[in-house]
Amino acid sequence: MSTTATEAKSRKAPAGERVADWADGRLGIYSLAKANMRKIFPDHWSFMLGEVALYSFIIIILTGVYLTLFFHPSMNEIEYHGSYVPMQGIRMTEAYASTLDISFDVRGGLLIRQIHHWAALIFLAAMFVHMMRVFFTGAFRKPRELNWLFGFLLFVLGMFTGFTGYSLPDDLLSGTGVRFTQGAILATPIVGTYISMFLFGGEFPGHDMVARFYSIHILLLPGIMLGLVVAHLILVFYHKHTQFGGPGKTEKNVVGMPLLPVYMAKAGGFFFLVFGVIAMIAAMFTINPVWALGPYRPDQVSTGAQPDWYMGFAEGLIRVMPGWEINFAGHTLVLGVFIPLVIFGVMLGAIAVYPFIESWITGDKREHHILDRPRNAPTRTALGVAWVTAYVLMLVGGGNDIFATHFHLSINAITWFVRIAYFVGPVLAFVITRRICLGLQRRDKEKVLHGRESGIIKRLPHGEFVEIHEPLDAETRYKLVSHEQYEPAELGPEVDENGVKRKIKRSEKLRAKLNKGYYGEGNQIPKPTAEEYREITSGHGHH
Repeated sequence: MSTTATEAKSRKAPAGERVADWADGRLGIYSLAKANMRKIFPDHWSFMLGEVALYSFIIIILTGVYLTLFFHPSMNEIEYHGSYVPMQGIRMTEAYASTLDISFDVRGGLLIRQIHHWAALIFLAAMFVHMMRVFFTGAFRKPRELNWLFGFLLFVLGMFTGFTGYSLPDDLLSGTGVRFTQGAILATPIVGTYISMFLFGGEFPGHDMVARFYSIHILLLPGIMLGLVVAHLILVFYHKHTQFGGPGKTEKNVVGMPLLPVYMAKAGGFFFLVFGVIAMIAAMFTINPVWALGPYRPDQVSTGAQPDWYMGFAEGLIRVMPGWEINFAGHTLVLGVFIPLVIFGVMLGAIAVYPFIESWITGDKREHHILDRPRNAPTRTALGVAWVTAYVLMLVGGGNDIFATHFHLSINAITWFVRIAYFVGPVLAFVITRRICLGLQRRDKEKVLHGRESGIIKRLPHGEFVEIHEPLDAETRYKLVSHEQYEPAELGPEVDENGVKRKIKRSEKLRAKLNKGYYGEGNQIPKPTAEEYREITSGHGHH
């Protein structure tokens, strides 16, 4: 062995390097990081919606941990003697008293409460808009159907996590909301009474509601959601990120920035930006001022009792539903509550399984990594807008009293408007959105063939006035024509080669009809052909 090699061997590596080598030999961190830290991510503003949801979730966890240190999830009644003078001497639960203590006596407690609540609202709003982006661009298609389900479950679990957290202070507003929910549970035939007794530990409100909701809110639901978030991110890494079409972008590559150092630096800065904006909103706009409402009492209802926005859809369905009741087998069925619950569940279920429904209708089993422009999938886009229209209408129904008092309208008129608009509005939204998408497709075709309008008017030798069009650059033209054109599915001949009538299943007939609704005549504008473009640009076409 040479002297140089001996010296190198005898010289010890730095302590940090030795620790890193020790950890890598047992955990394989270096090889894992080397394979994934340089992963490419595309850059588009719409992708930040999912990041807002992720960072809001982290903020919820951080602030929630702080709040658990001071909150007492107990329904034992005490007499309040805290620092909030208007409530002194009033009997309330320990849960409500500890919420007042957090708001007025714990250093930074009120700000943390406000950040926690605002972050929850923004988390669900970001999830909602992120899912709409995924839906309208077709990012849920194979191989990402499971990731769509994970995202959907995160949204639904976030709704119920928010509801349980909203109920913990045991103030008059949250108690009214829980009472509303208990009434909906009781309207469920056969099992409603048992579920209510189990959830509340006896007759409402019982003595265990806050303690049970607390365990669900800080342990069960967040634990499941954290697992879903991790699974969601793992699948994003595994399947690679989707991207919008453009030159050099194919189904087999990703064009963008590496995770380290570019994307991680941007993500880190964006996290603190989201945190700062939420903190600023929380500092300036008070939400859920429990001290102004008082403790919950079953014989009182707060004025303008409204749930957070994400539960307004369910409340709106129940508020605008007529109060129908029927007697069946000696039991009273409250259809005015039960039917809205069924509609709510059916709509959520349809959202969850939509990727599988579209795949069955279109027969498209290929992998998709290039996103659709919403205008190039007019039926899907119209369905999404119709659903959002129904959602917004039910939010109006859920706040009919607020709209009535603020705009000096009749609450009955608002209720009847929502009842009618719930059936008419989504249909109109579907038709209008579909026509807008087709109009945008026609405009894209005109742009490719004739170029962009310049605003310059020219007079031709024979006296005609025309506008000069500027030709599009190659990259823009490619983006406008790179989408696929689908052919509608055909059932084929009704008789086989022997003249025997084929037996066609009803499911096949239904699929063919629905397929024409997606790809049939009038559902997509043919892309301009190379021959059309050459004819126009060669001067044989009109200017």
